Amino acid sequence: MPKRQKTCDMDKKIGTHNGTFHCDEALACYMLKTLPEYQSAEIIRTRDEKLLDTCDIVVDVGGIYDHNKNRYDHHQRSFDGTMQSLGSLNYQTKLSSAGLVYLHYGRRVINEIIGKKLQSSLLDIIYEKVYENFIEEIDAIDNGISQTEETGRYLITTNISARISHLNPSWNCKEPLPEVEFKKAMNLVGSELQDKILYFCNVWYPAREAIEIAIKNRYEAHESGEIIVFENGGCPWKEHLYNVEAKLEIVLTIKYVLYADMNNNWRVQCVPERHKRFENRLSLPQDWRGLRENELSKVSGIPDCIFVHMGGFIGGNKTKSGALEMAVKALQLR
Repeated sequence: MPKRQKTCDMDKKIGTHNGTFHCDEALACYMLKTLPEYQSAEIIRTRDEKLLDTCDIVVDVGGIYDHNKNRYDHHQRSFDGTMQSLGSLNYQTKLSSAGLVYLHYGRRVINEIIGKKLQSSLLDIIYEKVYENFIEEIDAIDNGISQTEETGRYLITTNISARISHLNPSWNCKEPLPEVEFKKAMNLVGSELQDKILYFCNVWYPAREAIEIAIKNRYEAHESGEIIVFENGGCPWKEHLYNVEAKLEIVLTIKYVLYADMNNNWRVQCVPERHKRFENRLSLPQDWRGLRENELSKVSGIPDCIFVHMGGFIGGNKTKSGALEMAVKALQLR
């Protein structure tokens, strides 16, 4: 949690329920304690209404959602609030206590974790990215909303909500310490929130400029205009690419991205049809897939090949010129 000078609000109290804890109230409490007015607040875990009434703010318990009264529960029948209905984001997942706290305090939380006041336009972008890529999942899981209407092909048991759940004292624990474990839960989910915010602000967003430059220079990479090049790998290009293409009104879309890897070899990666999907705009040729090194170079007619993945979405070459030749030949063979 960000370090700040202590305030005089030593006697403030954050209320939440006792018993089995969940990811949403652990995150809600963590977010509140990043704010100066609640930094030193005591967390009271109870279902006693009289005790909750003594708290300055209450999350995930009490059956009331009223921002004017600092009450943020989502369990009452009357509550069906979403980011779309209560805020300004186009997300229709019912909010948990984490989502409610993020709705009202999220922008301040981001500024506190970053350590400075972001420009409003950038803050709005980071605010939405953190909700989409972190908070919404917690909202959905806590409210029992499945990710898909179909039966999943495999189980996912290591998400942050599951890991928080595992911190609850076990049924046969002889000396349970629920308050200690709740603090662990807050710190665990809070560290992941920090990671998300810092990533989107310091890594993801700055990549947009690099991607826009690469797209504008695409005809310097190859006359087709369907290949872009990054001199360094690791740039989070995928989502930005679609946004920049739309901004520049590009009709002939980018098919391949070339970049150097950590071993100073080069990769040619296919652009997916859509962000976070596995289908490619143009996969690498079927005859190349699953081949490596000499065999791949022989079949493709391109020297210094390293591999092409069985899925056809990525390949490697020892040189930049070789990776470019792979991309160009794949365009020619479509």
